[in-house]
Parts: sequence; C-alpha cells; structure tokens
Amino acid sequence: MSTPAIQSALNQMQSLATQAAGQAAKGQHVATAVGQGGFASELQSSIQRINRLQQTADAKLKAFQSGDPGVALNDVMVDMQKASVGFQMGVQTRNRLVTAYKDIMNMQV
Repeated sequence: MSTPAIQSALNQMQSLATQAAGQAAKGQHVATAVGQGGFASELQSSIQRINRLQQTADAKLKAFQSGDPGVALNDVMVDMQKASVGFQMGVQTRNRLVTAYKDIMNMQV
C-alpha cells in the first residue's frame, strides 16, 4: 500500500472525527449524552495510535535497510504487520461509519 493512499485514508478519518466533534458541539443533548471524552475523542486517539504504528514500522524498516545491527528482520516484519492490521481496522471502521451516516441521513422522520 502506498504512502499517499495511507495519508489519504488517515486524512479522511481525521475529517470524519472533526465532523463528529462539530456535530456533537452543535447539540446540547448530544454533548450531555456522550460526555466530555466521547466518541470523537476516542476516534481521534485511535487515528493517532494507527499513525504511531505506521511511523514505528517505517522507522524500523529504514533502520534495517541502513544496516543497523540492533534491528532484526523479524521485528521489522512484526511492526509492519501491526501497522497493516491497525490501518485495515481503521479503514473498516471508517467504512462502517460512512455507511451508518448514510443510513441515518436516508431515514425519514
């Protein structure tokens, strides 16, 4: 998976998190029900964790490629798989959020 594609997906997820925070701020009853640390902050922290996993995997890969004796191939592979699984989880979460948003917007009152 290419870096621009990853960045694009992360930007979309961050945009959704920002929109969710804006929607929560507009309605008093939503803010009361969700509380202070609500869904938007959890989504934002998840995005940040995924980003950290990607950065860690990239750093270990670069260290391994440059010949750092303290970095083993299996560590690089494990970190890359963690980053991949985290990213796929983020993409699936985004897809489900978009689907849920579209379903809610299509509901008739």
